[in-house]
Amino acid sequence: MIGRLRPRTDLRTLITLLAVASIVITLANALYATWRVQRAELIENTLENNRVYAAKLASTTELFFQLAQSQLRFSANTIGKDFDDDALLQSEVDRLREQTSSFNSVAVIDANGFVRAISPESLTLKGMHLDSDSSYAALTARAPMIGKPSISAANNLIVFISTPIWSRDGRYLGYVGGTLYLKKKSILNSLLGEQYYRDDTSLYVVDSDNQVLYHQNGKRVGQTIAPLVDDKTLDANKNGALEIDHLDNASMLAGYATVPTAGWLVVALKPTLTTLQPLTGLLFNVLRHSVPFVLLTLLASMVLARLIASPLWQLARRAGQMEEPGVSEEIGAIRSWYFEAAQIKRAMRTGILSMQDKIGRLRSEVQSDPLTGLLNRRGLSSVLDYLLATQQPFAILAMDIDHFKRINDNWGHDVGDRVIQQVAIELNNASRQTDVVCRNGGEEFLMILPGAQPEIARTIAERVRQSIFQSSIEQVGQISISIGVSFWQPGDGPFGPFFKQADDALYQAKHAGRNRVVIAGTVAEPLL
Repeated sequence: MIGRLRPRTDLRTLITLLAVASIVITLANALYATWRVQRAELIENTLENNRVYAAKLASTTELFFQLAQSQLRFSANTIGKDFDDDALLQSEVDRLREQTSSFNSVAVIDANGFVRAISPESLTLKGMHLDSDSSYAALTARAPMIGKPSISAANNLIVFISTPIWSRDGRYLGYVGGTLYLKKKSILNSLLGEQYYRDDTSLYVVDSDNQVLYHQNGKRVGQTIAPLVDDKTLDANKNGALEIDHLDNASMLAGYATVPTAGWLVVALKPTLTTLQPLTGLLFNVLRHSVPFVLLTLLASMVLARLIASPLWQLARRAGQMEEPGVSEEIGAIRSWYFEAAQIKRAMRTGILSMQDKIGRLRSEVQSDPLTGLLNRRGLSSVLDYLLATQQPFAILAMDIDHFKRINDNWGHDVGDRVIQQVAIELNNASRQTDVVCRNGGEEFLMILPGAQPEIARTIAERVRQSIFQSSIEQVGQISISIGVSFWQPGDGPFGPFFKQADDALYQAKHAGRNRVVIAGTVAEPLL
């Protein structure tokens, strides 16, 4: 009879198939999500690394040009005092070339464009008339300038840096200029060639006409290439990063920065394929470690499918016994299983939402202290990396809550945690908007004050100390902190010794009676 026909596929098989499909789909989604996240992170890190490196090289090159112009300006003032003294002119160009190593050659040109002195003399240009574009531009501008790269009279690709020479009575006498060779050994090539080229990373320096001025492959120097960064992008940001796909028929991750004085562009490049190469090994490792758990999960799913199907099978049996007395009560009793199933499903959904929320907060929590919400050491490390890359001076405030052990011993760790939280609030309230507050661990805190001079740092430290000393906490009452202060300036070297100075100053403040500020290198003063 039709009423007795039963489908061949039972519920246990369906649940097992569903479990297998869910596991496979979940694994595929996990692999895909891992690939997407890691890919984005690799690209972002490479772009930022290239941007920072290009900015550092551009800044160094800019500083070199400023120093070179300063050297030429000094010589121009010296030569202007006695322009007719050929011995003085020759002595000055020899000094510029030999003492500083900034230039491959140096020359003095009079107002009519004739070479009055040149070093090295082996160039045999003395007395000749220079009609190059760089010479004409220098004579016309009568101002300090960096010429466009050009072919010199000696058939060298050069950059010409010049400064006008004026007599004491204000007459224009000519200019003194130095050349930098772009295809031969020069201080500029040495400066730009210090990068360690690995993983197919390369460096381009181009002028405003997209002529290659530097590349690790010397054959490319002097060639004109397609713009690496379009004008619209450069107008919006002189320092940045982007992906380009029109160089060497490959996708590249580029960081770029401009050299303002010369109008040059420094571009650090790395092939996208090279950057993403580690992804293959990463996905293989994820899959290799996942397979054993997948197999165990499948086995567990088959066992669980039987357990889950058992009450549902009972419900199916009751459905075929509708005519028997008392079946309504029995179905009513089984119906609670669906209520429990709904609760489990709702709990699972809640758990998934909770996990997604935790994943969303994970990046923030990695760099945050869970008790205070302040940055932790990893977050501080990111701030210090930024300050080092931008070469910003800053002050360091090392702080410690006085007698904190006594607070924990007398009132317990819960009260101690409230004290730490209150101190964190006071530190945030007393700091400037640009200051960075970090919990260093336990009752220790750090504040980084970008650009703060000693007096400003002392003022902020005193404000922090007084703010906390004037606050009151339930049960504990009045608390205080001791503060050690040190300073880091660009060129001072690694940060470590300066954090040690701040710690030493803090130690001195503790031994001088606590509740005070001590500047590194000074003696603790009594409180007013």
